[in-house]
Amino acid sequence: MARKKKKQLKMPAIIVGFLLILVGFVFSLMSLTDPVGNNSPLARQEDENMTKQEFIDRLLPHAEELQEGYGILPSVIIGQAILESNWGTSQLAHEYNNLFGIKAYGDQDKVNLETKEYVNEQWITIKGDFRVYNSWEESMDDHTMLFVNGVDWNPQKYEEVLTAQNYEQAAEALQEAGYATDPGYADKVKEVIENYQLDQYD
Repeated sequence: MARKKKKQLKMPAIIVGFLLILVGFVFSLMSLTDPVGNNSPLARQEDENMTKQEFIDRLLPHAEELQEGYGILPSVIIGQAILESNWGTSQLAHEYNNLFGIKAYGDQDKVNLETKEYVNEQWITIKGDFRVYNSWEESMDDHTMLFVNGVDWNPQKYEEVLTAQNYEQAAEALQEAGYATDPGYADKVKEVIENYQLDQYD
């Protein structure tokens, strides 16, 4: 007499559903622990959404370290960063971490972007090579070392910026040294510093 085949028990639907939920939960945990790269859209969005005070607070600790090491005033560092990068939102600052519009030379890491220059009493748009940095702190370091070391053809080019006793003197020294082609650059730096009371950090 042939034995009857045992009927295979079907897994209850509730268990299948539970397993699917469990798998989904594991994948969600993995995505949470995956670090976001500095160049990812999420990381860039955080920079874009900074308030003005958050931007100042972001730069202040390193600006104070640079003052302690080299004497440059934090108000000047932060004021220039605000003016040059539009609070960190310019393409150069946002995508390439260059807060100060520092140009690139030779084999330095660089990006070619449009920029405005004041030439022959008028504003023109040109293409220029700009430094690319790994972080805003690295950009701040290079900015300070430009003042410390000057340029190849004039190592003392920015000496008066370092020896300035206050932000007014430093801003005028920047103008006289030709940091920017804008004839109103010194006044703009001072205006930013005064509007946001950056001299309180000096």
